[in-house]
Amino acid sequence: MATKKTETGDGASLWERLDRSATPRPSLTHHKIASTAVEIADAEGLDAITMRRLATAMGTAPMAAYRYVSGKDDVLKLMGDFVYAEIEISDGTTGWRDTLEVHAARTRELVLRHPWLTQLPPEAALTPSPNRLVIVESSLAALDGLGLDADTRMAVVRSIDAYVQGAVNGEVAVIRMMEGQGWKTGDEVRQGLAPEMTHLMKTQNFPAMQAWAQTAERKDDRAWQFATGLECMLDGVTTRYGI
Repeated sequence: MATKKTETGDGASLWERLDRSATPRPSLTHHKIASTAVEIADAEGLDAITMRRLATAMGTAPMAAYRYVSGKDDVLKLMGDFVYAEIEISDGTTGWRDTLEVHAARTRELVLRHPWLTQLPPEAALTPSPNRLVIVESSLAALDGLGLDADTRMAVVRSIDAYVQGAVNGEVAVIRMMEGQGWKTGDEVRQGLAPEMTHLMKTQNFPAMQAWAQTAERKDDRAWQFATGLECMLDGVTTRYGI
């Protein structure tokens, strides 16, 4: 059975359709769809996003949004691009390292404001979008003129981004666990996990971990942990390429 095509389904990408679309009705725009969806996700999580719920929140007919998006997949792409516009891009005048550091720190702050970003499906998370590419463009430009070839510049940018995404995804996971368990502090987390940790430490198979548990003073300082890991990444780039 042939799939029924929506009004937007001409094979063009979402961003191409946005660029060439006619002046939208004042009551409904791509911006309104994205901002409304973000408000819902911020308050209730990504699972709350449905086309019907979105229409209700915007006060429109259930099918009205299909003049602008082909379905929920497009909405998720719009949401990701919409919030990435919150990141103030470094102008690069302070050098490549400061530029990448600023982008990394502001990306972390963005994800902590909108933790549903860590739950976007791959298509929405990985599809290029205007506001995400602005960050990549600025980062690549900051590395230009340093003697690195194009492949190496992109590898550096992607490596830093991989660190940021991995670190902040872990941070969001801890926050979700704490919310789910009703834990408010790091001490409550450790108390809640004590049965497992106590047993494992008694095996004496993890002396380095036990030493950390007994002596570490920044167990709950996530901002410091992120910044320190990022410094290690940037130091590695500096050392390897002499820049």
